[in-house]
Order: sequence, then C-alpha cells, then structure tokens
Amino acid sequence: MSKQLKFIISGGGTGGHIFPAISIANAIKAKVPDSDILFVGAEGRMEMQRVPAAGYPIKGLPVCGFDRKRLWRNFAVLWKLWKSQRMAKRIIREFGPSAAVGVGGYASGPTINMCADMGIPCLIQEQNSYAGVTNKLLAKKAMKICVAYDGMERFFPAEKIENLGNPVRQSLMECTLSREEAARQLGLDPSSRILLIVGGSLGARTLNESVLQHLEEIKQSGIQILWQTGKYYHNDILQQLEGRQPANLKVTDFISDMGAAYRAADLVVSRAGASSISEFCLLGMPVILVPSPNVAENHQYHNAMALVKRDAAIHVSDADAPKTLISTAIATVNDQAMLEKLASNVKQLAKYNSAEEIAERVIEMAKKYIQS
Repeated sequence: MSKQLKFIISGGGTGGHIFPAISIANAIKAKVPDSDILFVGAEGRMEMQRVPAAGYPIKGLPVCGFDRKRLWRNFAVLWKLWKSQRMAKRIIREFGPSAAVGVGGYASGPTINMCADMGIPCLIQEQNSYAGVTNKLLAKKAMKICVAYDGMERFFPAEKIENLGNPVRQSLMECTLSREEAARQLGLDPSSRILLIVGGSLGARTLNESVLQHLEEIKQSGIQILWQTGKYYHNDILQQLEGRQPANLKVTDFISDMGAAYRAADLVVSRAGASSISEFCLLGMPVILVPSPNVAENHQYHNAMALVKRDAAIHVSDADAPKTLISTAIATVNDQAMLEKLASNVKQLAKYNSAEEIAERVIEMAKKYIQS
C-alpha cells in the first residue's frame, strides 16, 4: 500500500483502560509493521508513563473529570475541556490518522469526538458490563463499538456492537511455568493450597483490612496466602504485622510477574475490574470477587454479577468482606469440587484473540478511509 496507515489510540486513567489500549496497538503493529501509532492521554495520569514504557509516543491533554460534589470547580474543568478540544484538533491535523480508537477515560472524549468531526473513522472499545460515560457520549459518532459483555444494546446502537472481549496483557498468556515452578519462584510451597489476594497496584483498603482482622484464622488454616498489599498501604501494613505475621502469609507490595502468581494460585481474591475479569476467564482462574464501590456507575458490581449469575465466580460485597471474606476464601480453596466448577464455568466465558480481532476491524476502517 502506497500510503502509510496511521492510528490514534486515546484514553487511559487506569490499567483497565491502558492494558487493552497497548494490546490493541501491539496487535496493529504485528499485522501492519510499518504503521504509525500515536497515543493521546490525559496529563498526569498513568498512561503518560505506561505507554512510553511500552514503546509508543504519547501526547497529553489537560482534560479532567467533572467534580460532582464541588460544582463550582467545574468552571476550570470546562476550560480544560475546551483547551483539550483545541489541542486534540491540532494533534490530529499534524499526525493525520487513518483511524482512531477510544478505550475510555478522560482523554478519549475530546480526541475521538474531534476525530469523528474531522471525518476520521472511529472505533470505541468498552471494557465493562456497564458502559462508561465517555463511551456512551461517543457512541453516536463511532463507526464500530467493541464490547466484552452481552446485553450492551442498552447503552449503544445494536447495529454498531460487536462482542470481541477485552484484550489482556500478553505476558500472562505466554507464561510457561508449571504450578510447581511458579510456586517455588514466588517462594511458596507447591504441596499446599495457595490463595492469591490482589487489590491492584495501589492496593485495596477493604481487602487489606480483611486480612489484618483474621490473622489467627489464617495461621490456623494450613493454606498459604500470597498477599499483594499495594504500594500505598505496604509500609503501614508491615508495621501492623510486626510480631504478628503468620508464617503462611507472604506479604508483598507489588507482584511484578502476575503470570507466575496466577499459575501458582489455586484461588484468587480480587476486585472486579474488567481487565482482571477477562484475565480470569482466559486463564480459567477460580475467583472470589469483591467489587469496589468507589467506581463510576458501580460498574465493578455489574462486572462481577455477569460471572456470578453463571456460577463462574463467588461474590463477597465490600461491606461484608472484613467479616466474611477470609473464612469464605479458606473454605473455597479447600473445596476441590468448587474450584473445578468455578474454573470450568469461567473459562467458558473467555474471548480469545480480542486484541487481534479489534485490530483487524481498525485496520479495515483505516484502509477504506485512505482509499476513499
């Protein structure tokens, strides 16, 4: 093809937006090696570090979210949105994309909106079972909407929807370690049951409190627990554990090799972010989900229920977790029949090759655009 294909990918704010975005970019590059990809993110957000680390250039916009509690602060928000629209327009004109992808998050709003207004074909990818505000606003202007859950017609035009699943971190799928090798690599004994508790890179206060309130029960359980506290809470937790830490509780602030951690674990306790759930499905991981209540539209609860109603996960509410989570987890990890049922059911919900499928749609849109 004589004209180079160029793609803008916009969005971010959380790993749940950034991991799919990078996976889509990698899939585009694998299919069209000479393509040019530019990310557009929000200044000061996670994507401004994660995207360059993955090898892609990124431009930042000053856009931020509306403050629903302190309405007077939204004058500055509106000004930043106006400025972001102007900056996005300049970025698009200078880069000259053949197609654009929005993955949700603040920056995707002005970027995808401006691309659509300038006649550039746009695809949006919605990770959650309850659509985010930005993607709902962009739906009318998008040419195609890729989703990860059934029933998304309540948010988007049905004729634009295609359920292709959520792209996940490729490193997880490429892990070749056996359970025994993974356990030993993490300093765990593969001969006993292993429970993995993760609350994201920053941690989750409720999950951490649930562990701290049940140290004696953990000590008596006979299982091993690998507990990712998150960097924000780690030092405080180490102080609280001083002289009280059970020998079967391994504590870390961050797990760099999640592929090994998942491979070693018999059961996972996690929040219910869309990317994490997609990983559990693809890996066939038995999981107890504790949805965060501190997210837009309570979307983690809806994500969790999509699995729970298919007997593919166990749900413990954030409010109940400090009392019941650890006892539920210990009982479940020791119930082989339950573990096998959860693993079998969750694997049936997996969507394979999501990034490659989405990349194909975007490349097709871009080729039609430059030929028109």
